[in-house]
Amino acid sequence: MIVAIDGPAAAGKSTSAKKVARELGFTHLDTGAMYRCVTLSVLRDQITLDNESALSQLLNELDIRLEKLNEDFVFYLNGEDVSDEIRKAEVTSYVSTVSAVSQVRNALVRVQRNIAKNQDCVVEGRDIGTIVFPDAEFKFFLVADDFVRARRRQLDLIAIGEEKSIAVLVEEIRQRDFLDSERSNSPLRKADDAIEIDTSKMTFDEQVAFMVNRVKNDS
Repeated sequence: MIVAIDGPAAAGKSTSAKKVARELGFTHLDTGAMYRCVTLSVLRDQITLDNESALSQLLNELDIRLEKLNEDFVFYLNGEDVSDEIRKAEVTSYVSTVSAVSQVRNALVRVQRNIAKNQDCVVEGRDIGTIVFPDAEFKFFLVADDFVRARRRQLDLIAIGEEKSIAVLVEEIRQRDFLDSERSNSPLRKADDAIEIDTSKMTFDEQVAFMVNRVKNDS
């Protein structure tokens, strides 16, 4: 069974998906972190996105792994723990641009489908219910007020030693929404059969409970 959780940046997808997966006993697949790993690698290698051969070589040699450590996941890029680095502002500001490249999306979609093959998964991202798993048994689309999302992003940055103002983060979030929604390949959009959840005024436990109960009651 596939449970797809989509939505814009900082709508609560990653934290919710992790807990939903734990409650259901499913595997959690954070596709956004995979795109962040690619973005970090592109930045480190100073690859321009119009250099198709260099990008192809990077994607072919890329080794992205996630391992569960207690209640969290550790993300490894070519054997290095990059769990904190992929959440830093430099990666966040560039990930939408990298994610819009068809070569990148096509490569990672193949990996994502292979990981989820033959197991129950909660998969979160921006195009899970529309492109990656259009036949997912359950589809949720999380949204939230821009300022609520900015505050969540601010707390994430503080946790890794970085700071930005709410005003700057609101502008960055709106710009990312635009880039994600307007890209030609796999744009951010709600699947026609997805259930929309506005998390602006919901507690974390409330949004998790809503999804878990829906899956359990309708399965």
